[in-house]
Amino acid sequence: MKVKSIKEVDNEMQAQVDIWDYAFAFIPMALVKCAIELQIADVLEIHGGGMTLPELSSALGCSPSILHRIMRYLNHRGIFKQTQTGQESSICYSQTPLLRILMKNGENSMSALVLLESSPVMLAPWHKLSSRALANGASAFEAAHGEDIWEYASANPAHSKLINDAMACRARVDMSEIINHYPEAFMGIGSLVDVGGGDGTTLRTLVKACPWIRGINFDLPHVVCVAPHCDGIEHVGGDMFEIVPKADVAFLQSVLHDWGDGECIDILRKCRDAIPKDTGKVIIAEAVIREGEDDKYNDIRLGLDMIMLAHTEKGKERTIEEWEYVVNAAGFTRYTVKHIDATISVIEAYP
Repeated sequence: MKVKSIKEVDNEMQAQVDIWDYAFAFIPMALVKCAIELQIADVLEIHGGGMTLPELSSALGCSPSILHRIMRYLNHRGIFKQTQTGQESSICYSQTPLLRILMKNGENSMSALVLLESSPVMLAPWHKLSSRALANGASAFEAAHGEDIWEYASANPAHSKLINDAMACRARVDMSEIINHYPEAFMGIGSLVDVGGGDGTTLRTLVKACPWIRGINFDLPHVVCVAPHCDGIEHVGGDMFEIVPKADVAFLQSVLHDWGDGECIDILRKCRDAIPKDTGKVIIAEAVIREGEDDKYNDIRLGLDMIMLAHTEKGKERTIEEWEYVVNAAGFTRYTVKHIDATISVIEAYP
């Protein structure tokens, strides 16, 4: 009988630990969702500092014993700070940067994205992922719900709001990253149409930072009809597969990853038709899969690709070679790529 080396034994022991992590991988999502729904972060912020378990449970209306177990897990995950107070050595809970991101109404809140991805509607397609792989192209979302994600959202206003809130949340974060790391992209622009702009969050963030830009928020009629009014922004309803409103620049943020190459080429052609041939450009803000490289966002980008696989029929995150194909096929003469310190990169395509 072969005697296993110390390394082989260690690897097998680590595998036993790892499989428990995979089996229980849903728990962090469920507990973060629970924290958002209970508004733990909001209550801690309102009180401006630490709260003991009795204080927090009273403010939340929770069972102290159950809340203690929830907070013990969240503390283990580093989601908030736990310290001892001088009053009978009571445990005191306080905010962390991560917990502030889970505030329902915080400036940089990501809670809407968590609530969307943890919703029963969005979780159901994951149970159909193996069926999709075997069917070679069948939509996991459609297998779970009988229609694609856009048809489902159009017929279910509550879920449509979840999507719009989550997309607004991500749009705000991504646009802020672009403005902070690559403001040159918006210099000298008079007008910009945000194609698939949702409720206008992207443009509100952009126009606030670049008030010289006249924004056109372009999306489906049922989306823009509930978009809030904002000075400097015009909301226009329509279909990006038919025509895109004229502007100096067409902007696409996390839109093309929802579609296959053929649809992306069609959308980009409509955007190219909407901009001036000599001075216009199309700005694409999307994840770029950088195979063979390693940075802190790689796991997120690959995870986003799996979300596209579960929730869309043809959507995917693309490598730079795949982006080059769709940009060239849409008729653009050249393009540049700017990698910023974020999940997304900025691709500028010129007619």
